[in-house]
Amino acid sequence: MTKAADKNLIVGLDIGTSKVCALVAEILPDGKVNVLGVGNSASKGMDKGGVNDLESVVKSVHRAIEEAEFMADCQISSVLLSLSGKHIRCQTEKGMVPISDKEVTTEDVENVIHTAKSVKITNEHRVLHVIPQEYAIDYQEGIKNPVGLSGVRMEASVHLITCHNDMARNIEKAVERCGLEVDQLIYSGLAASQAVLTSDERELGVCLVDIGGGTMDLAIWTGGALRHTEVIPYAGNVVTSDIAYAFGTPPGDAEEIKVKYGCALSELINKDEKIDVPSVGGRPSRSLQKQTLAEVIEPRYSELLGLVHQKITETQEQLREDGIKHQLAAGIVLTGGSAQIEGLIECAERVFRNQVRIGYPVEVSGLSDYVQSPNFATAVGLLQYGKDNHVEDEDPISTRPGKGKNKNGFFSRFTGWLKNEF
Repeated sequence: MTKAADKNLIVGLDIGTSKVCALVAEILPDGKVNVLGVGNSASKGMDKGGVNDLESVVKSVHRAIEEAEFMADCQISSVLLSLSGKHIRCQTEKGMVPISDKEVTTEDVENVIHTAKSVKITNEHRVLHVIPQEYAIDYQEGIKNPVGLSGVRMEASVHLITCHNDMARNIEKAVERCGLEVDQLIYSGLAASQAVLTSDERELGVCLVDIGGGTMDLAIWTGGALRHTEVIPYAGNVVTSDIAYAFGTPPGDAEEIKVKYGCALSELINKDEKIDVPSVGGRPSRSLQKQTLAEVIEPRYSELLGLVHQKITETQEQLREDGIKHQLAAGIVLTGGSAQIEGLIECAERVFRNQVRIGYPVEVSGLSDYVQSPNFATAVGLLQYGKDNHVEDEDPISTRPGKGKNKNGFFSRFTGWLKNEF
């Protein structure tokens, strides 16, 4: 058995409203993420990104972690953890510093970012991410990397993502109850962006929408920079609920019907197609037209996407007022478990009047057949985030069997342009 210390290993844990996913991967010499272990379990005790039953969440996490450990033949001790929920907030701040020795150094960049992020936020919130957007030196604006350039003073614009202390602490507590450490909390929409967006899309302007069971995570990018993040507390579960009420079928069966037969555009359905719909209370199942199911699903998906469209319009208006390039020339990218329904692209293009694609995780190897699916976007993105923004410092995995944890390396210091507050 290969020792974990001999590999550059990283673990991502995505605790969603519908499922819990744990991924174990190694970072290959060429920088690619090689997935070694996958763990999945139904998520219990979560609602719209928040914990409402701690014990149930602990059990769900434990099952997913055990499965990932068994597949990767290792023992997990720490994870990168995703976070969502309507408590997520964002704001853009600016900072300015004089340039030492008339040439920008790395220390100057750190100083200007520190100045920009030193804004007071409410006591109930804490900073998740400090993400530089662009720099300006004297009269030159729109600089991506200022190091080495000459000037007198430098200004930085940064995107701050914050979360509610208690909401974050509750999900951390569930993970810690499984005997795991949380190396970093990462906004789910940012993680999904890492997994499915290309650099060209970020530059041209794109909106990433991660549609889960309980929330839709938004990340709007223009000019290569993250401009807006938001969580809408409605998603795929409201569609399931509509099906359950419309056809008088149990929620579990309604979810299965949605996944198996659902379509977000009724005109794509053959009118003669029929499906069996289970009943409640021991009553016999009924046969219904598949088009009738689509007629229930389509308006709800249109409504959900309409909420996203409204947020995009508001953000573009704000960017326009700030004099920032606001076009979404690369369109909309939909990902997440609830983005896999038939007809969604056509439905979304009608709502957004823009090009739409479904986002699949890219640049992964190993168990790629397992994870190259929209419902793994956030989990894969956690691995990509860890690869891009940390360096080896303490290993999250110790080899099995063995009682001690290996201290040879996990990622705790930051490199690159995404920085953690703490």
